[in-house]
Amino acid sequence: MNAQLSQAAIKVTNLVKRRETKLLKSFLAISGINLEIAEGVTYGLVGPNGAGKTTTIKLLLGLLKPDGGEIKVLGKPAGEHEALRRIGFLPESPYFYSHLTGREYLTFTGQLFGMQGPALQNRIGELLHLVSMENKAEERTGTYSKGMLQRLGMAAALVNDPDLLFLDEPMSGLDPLGRMDMRKIIIALKEKGKTIFFNSHLLPDVAHLCDKVGVLSQGKLTAEDDLLSITPERNATVLEEYFLSHIEA
Repeated sequence: MNAQLSQAAIKVTNLVKRRETKLLKSFLAISGINLEIAEGVTYGLVGPNGAGKTTTIKLLLGLLKPDGGEIKVLGKPAGEHEALRRIGFLPESPYFYSHLTGREYLTFTGQLFGMQGPALQNRIGELLHLVSMENKAEERTGTYSKGMLQRLGMAAALVNDPDLLFLDEPMSGLDPLGRMDMRKIIIALKEKGKTIFFNSHLLPDVAHLCDKVGVLSQGKLTAEDDLLSITPERNATVLEEYFLSHIEA
């Protein structure tokens, strides 16, 4: 998809969010971010721990309210139901009901979107195949490994066939095989024209998957560029140098 001809899936203007420390001291978690992401683009937001990456995703989803600025997601204010129905979200540490099987959990998730009957079960079958969980679908999620839970979380994020997908550290806790499989899933979604926004500190994955990269440091977007402008060869070492050069001390 040509980003220049497509509409903005995400548009953020002068975004500000204040948070409090445990000592109740206020600080700027997000400071004046401006961001525009076209439909069909895979955007990687990178930054050190505590930079504000997860806070940014929560603001875009409407889970947190900004203290200043404006957020539009799929043309609607962040958190509006009309937009949320077209969004999928995989948090860094998704919660599962341990007594449910994988299939039961996906059925529950689909029902939250008003899906039911054969159409829902067919969709679940497609997703279990996509995330390579068909042989574990009838087992309780309480018995799943971290990697299996991450795969199930991805399937749940995709149950409504979203146009826009938010992934918070999608490779977190995965072994090399799990990371490779997650990459394949994201690539398949890219080929379908999905817009993907994900946080990560794993720069090789960002280099391999992203169309555009933003560097977040101490709540500020200190750099942003097309990935191929940074490194046409998608070289993770070059991306690391770019990242380190734009981190504020």
